[in-house]
Amino acid sequence: MDILVYDMTARRFFGIQVKTLSKRNPVPLGRFIDRFMGDWWIIVAKIATKNPECFIMKPDEVRRLATRTKQAAEPWYYLRPTCYDTDKFREAWQRIGRGDLQWAGRR
Repeated sequence: MDILVYDMTARRFFGIQVKTLSKRNPVPLGRFIDRFMGDWWIIVAKIATKNPECFIMKPDEVRRLATRTKQAAEPWYYLRPTCYDTDKFREAWQRIGRGDLQWAGRR
């Protein structure tokens, strides 16, 4: 877990997993996609530019859209840019909501 987020009362919280990419590249996910942590994933692409982009996703969306390598002897998963770089996820901060209001993204 990279970030813990609390509401204004500190009674409700959730975890955020952050993945950063210097370019619009595939997101490496590792060998196991059934062990994802966090309530939200934020993929930050093009961090080395003046205009980085954030993609707000739920772990089950990442898991559902993941691709498994076919060349490796052991499984390895990644998320293709065409799967996360969509209007649904791009800068979709409203999916998480605000801490001073009822969180729209709470499970």
